Amino acid sequence: MTIAKDATVKSRINSDLKDKVDKVLNSLGMTSSEAIRLFYNQIAMRQEFPLELKIPNQETANALNAPLENKGYDNVDQLFDDVLNETN
Repeated sequence: MTIAKDATVKSRINSDLKDKVDKVLNSLGMTSSEAIRLFYNQIAMRQEFPLELKIPNQETANALNAPLENKGYDNVDQLFDDVLNETN
C-alpha cells in the first residue's frame, strides 16, 4: 500500500550544516527527504522524540568546549599510561 506524499515540511538551516549532513546521508544512500521521513516515522511509531536529549552538566560542557590537545605517543603503552593515570 502506497501512501500519498501530499504534505511539505520546510526548514531553513545553515548551508554548511546542510552540506555536511548531505555528505553523510549520501554515503548512506539516503536523501534529506528520506532522512526527514524516517525521523517523522520514528516519532509517530514511538509517540515520543526518538533521541535522548540532555543538557550537559558544567563539567561535561567544559570538556566539550575545551580545546583539544594534540598529544602524540610513541607507542600504545604511553597512551594507556597517560589515559589511566590522568588526574583532573
